[in-house]
Amino acid sequence: MKNKNRNILLLIGIIFVAFNLRPSITSVGPVIRFIREDTGISNSLVGLLTTLPLVAFALLSPLAPKIAKKLGMERTVLVALFVLAIGIFIRSIDFLILLFVGTGLMGIGIAICNVLLPGIVKQNFPTKVGMMTGLYTVSLAICAGIAPGISVPLSQSLGMGWKASLGVWVFPVVVAIVIWIPQIIKKNSGRQKTRLTVTNGDSLWKSPLAWQVTLFMGLQSTVYFCFVAWLPEILSGHGISMTTAGWMVSLLQFSGLPVNILIPILADRLPNQRALAFWIGTVCCLGLLGILLGGNMIILTASIILIGASTGAALSLALTLIGLRSASSSQASDLSGMAQSIGYLLAALGPIVLGVLFDVLQSWTLPLVLLIVISIVMTMAGVGAGRNEFVLQKSESSNLPMT
Repeated sequence: MKNKNRNILLLIGIIFVAFNLRPSITSVGPVIRFIREDTGISNSLVGLLTTLPLVAFALLSPLAPKIAKKLGMERTVLVALFVLAIGIFIRSIDFLILLFVGTGLMGIGIAICNVLLPGIVKQNFPTKVGMMTGLYTVSLAICAGIAPGISVPLSQSLGMGWKASLGVWVFPVVVAIVIWIPQIIKKNSGRQKTRLTVTNGDSLWKSPLAWQVTLFMGLQSTVYFCFVAWLPEILSGHGISMTTAGWMVSLLQFSGLPVNILIPILADRLPNQRALAFWIGTVCCLGLLGILLGGNMIILTASIILIGASTGAALSLALTLIGLRSASSSQASDLSGMAQSIGYLLAALGPIVLGVLFDVLQSWTLPLVLLIVISIVMTMAGVGAGRNEFVLQKSESSNLPMT
């Protein structure tokens, strides 16, 4: 009964941590125009506000397992939540440089939580990786979807301005901190500390399967963050108001909710995940093609739903693959660190490249074509990552003692 209660408390903590892994980022896109008008910075520099957290993801992801080895996973997550709260608060201060400093700190906090959650799930729920991954990705998607929809109303209708509308996301982080603290108290009251034993992470870099998981993770993130950053501007070019465009970003997020829970459970039960990756990529390409060619609100809305469903499914599958392709919780954290480091480094380039292309061409045609190409490569990587093996299966089996 004690273990059951502890697992329930841990699951609630994981869900509330997941609530805070996207809204501070997704809330930026709908108010980009107001930030640009208020500060006078270019589209390329505004794109950096979405890209900075991704750069932090790339730089911090390999370090997160090492930090967790010293502090324990639960303590490391708590520290990361404090860093996230400080970053959100600093970002809302009326000083341009702090907008970028706070955004960077925000990315550091999110990066550490991103990396460690798959390892925590693998360690505490080893037979339910798919279900637990689905629960926290749904939690992640819910707040990610609410944030862009209320950004413009908070900023304009309630007269808070864009700084305060971005700053309100510190409150859910504080709630998550309060809910997570019992995990630390339980560890300090005589229970065995959950420390992360880091495996030989360098060997992952020689694994083709690990690279395919990494590319799938990174390229799906590239498509997702490009749309989070620029969908309001793309829709504005079709004559849609910024308030409506903000809610369209929410539609993008909420379209992924059903598959966020379904895909991990399905992936866990299938002998391999190749077909899932293929169909997810196909739906994403169809949605992007609809945005590129769509000339009316019905086509645009349908396309946004397709993109939202496919990117939601891709994120859930990517996180599930990290657990399924790993033989242990430590290996899951190492693979998570690799996938999110290289993956988010690729994703970090997306919003900047799209912003630069639009600044130069004053058209969204070539940026959307580029995203279609990225989706095709993502699909190929996902099909490869879907084969039923562990990332270090050959090297591990060669080290087994003879019997």
